[in-house]
Amino acid sequence: MSALEHARVLRYVTPLREGGSLPGIVEADDLGTYVCKFRGAGQGPRVLVAEVVVAGLARLLDIPTPDQVVLDVDPDIARYEADEEVQDLIRASAGPNLGIDFLPGAFGFDPSTVPDPDLAGRILWLDAFAANVDRSWRNPNLLVWGGTVHAIDHGASLYFHHSWPGGPGDPTRFAAQPYDISEHVLRGFAEQARAQDERAAALLDDDALAAVLDDVPDVWWEPVPGAETPEELRARYVSALPPRRDGGRPWLPGGAA
Repeated sequence: MSALEHARVLRYVTPLREGGSLPGIVEADDLGTYVCKFRGAGQGPRVLVAEVVVAGLARLLDIPTPDQVVLDVDPDIARYEADEEVQDLIRASAGPNLGIDFLPGAFGFDPSTVPDPDLAGRILWLDAFAANVDRSWRNPNLLVWGGTVHAIDHGASLYFHHSWPGGPGDPTRFAAQPYDISEHVLRGFAEQARAQDERAAALLDDDALAAVLDDVPDVWWEPVPGAETPEELRARYVSALPPRRDGGRPWLPGGAA
């Protein structure tokens, strides 16, 4: 059972068309407004798994990221939407979806933003650890809210779970996979990432990884050969992530400390 709070979607407000998965702003019965990421979107529920896992890791590293909830979507709300694409997405996503707290008044990170150097270094470190390929100048996936940078949109992380077992999903290959920071929006903070490397790695111990994976609702786990149940799939992630955390960490921005 996920430790995330649950809420029920009352109204679909508007789509967010910046990304390919067509998330939407919704209102829920807990009086919250959320960005809803639908498990019926083209990339499937593994993107939601990555969102929850990497957001959990971010909190362990003291990286601000919006709160998350599990949003129950009733397919009947599709009747009130004029856009057929939205209707189809809602109907394909009946049941538990991911809600990310909507931050009113937040604005996007741009080159004029001066982040806290240590925070920027931790974000870069986490992106390298989780192999997040989606935080470039073209698409920073960072919001400034209350004067603080918040990391959002973690779904492009943990690529190994799209191709396991074997292939790029093999833990040994993932552990050694370098991380290209040439287009990362925070590439100028590689020194701060290296300076915090040992502490960051220590915070993500096996117990912490297991606790973060427990936050993923059972219904989002897709069986793969050799791992059919949610418990077996969580164990697969716990076996995949420590090899990247331990050892020489060749993926560390700028080289191992």
